[in-house]
Amino acid sequence: MKQLIRSKNDRKLAGVLGGLSQYIGLDSTLLRVIFVILLFPTGIFPLILTYFVLTFLMPNEANEVH
Repeated sequence: MKQLIRSKNDRKLAGVLGGLSQYIGLDSTLLRVIFVILLFPTGIFPLILTYFVLTFLMPNEANEVH
C-alpha cells in the first residue's frame, strides 16, 4: 500500500512535493513547476499555507537499514 510521506532524497525545502510526486507517480520537477505556476493565480497564500501544513502533517521517510 502506498503511503504519503515526505521524501528524504528528493527534497528542495521540506520534501513535501518530492513525496507527493512519488505518491502520485509524476516527475517531481514537473510537480514543482505546476506548484510555482499555481502560486500566482491562487494569490500565493493558500498554496504556501497548504505546503506549510503538509510539512507538519506528512511523516518523514524512514531510514532504510539493509
